[in-house]
Amino acid sequence: MTENDPKLPPGLALAWGVTPGPRRGPKPAHTVDDVVRAGIEVADADGFGAVSMPRIARHLGLTPNALYRYVRSRDELLVLLADTAWGPPPDSVAKTGNWREAMTVWTHAFLDRLGVHPWLLDVPVRGAPSTPNLLGWAEVFLDGVADSGLSAADALGAAMLLDNYARGTAALDRDLRQQAPPLAQPEVLEFLLPRMAERGLPVMASVYGGGGYDDAELPDADVEFGLNRILDGIQALVDRT
Repeated sequence: MTENDPKLPPGLALAWGVTPGPRRGPKPAHTVDDVVRAGIEVADADGFGAVSMPRIARHLGLTPNALYRYVRSRDELLVLLADTAWGPPPDSVAKTGNWREAMTVWTHAFLDRLGVHPWLLDVPVRGAPSTPNLLGWAEVFLDGVADSGLSAADALGAAMLLDNYARGTAALDRDLRQQAPPLAQPEVLEFLLPRMAERGLPVMASVYGGGGYDDAELPDADVEFGLNRILDGIQALVDRT
């Protein structure tokens, strides 16, 4: 197969370093890597919605038509952006002592990567991983939990479960950081608390009014609580294996 085989998904060949052969005309001023770096810079600065062929072309000082010398479509570009932004899998997973620690480290690394590039949450997921870095993340997960005794299918199911948890947690944290004003702001609480009491919501009023609630960002304790409950469930499956 070649990079132009219509049976290959967009961007798959380029992600594996299979590039078109020499083309006629002047030598290109840029490379595919330059285009990918520009796309990541645009996404980091202005979000996933800003990623377009014309915008990236302007970022590189090219015309939109010239950009198609490097990537054939936006779909192809998104595959390359996602794989590059995820980057290689974390080495720390291999240094853990058991499957539970490996899953914990892997999930936190996943969350950290989404914190660096929040727009990865908006990139469509189009099936099982097939690009080098994404396959690498799956590889280190499976290798790290090999001592659990889980079948390959159950281990992959655990990876998907933790993937979904990390994405949902990162999306909630992003939403909280973007909101204004936070619920815990004194003026907001001053408005809400008497109305909550009037509507018969004394338990929530006491929670909000107790001073221990802060929705400006997702507390680490909440992240750990959810993660540990998932791992407890996987522990039950491991114990039955």
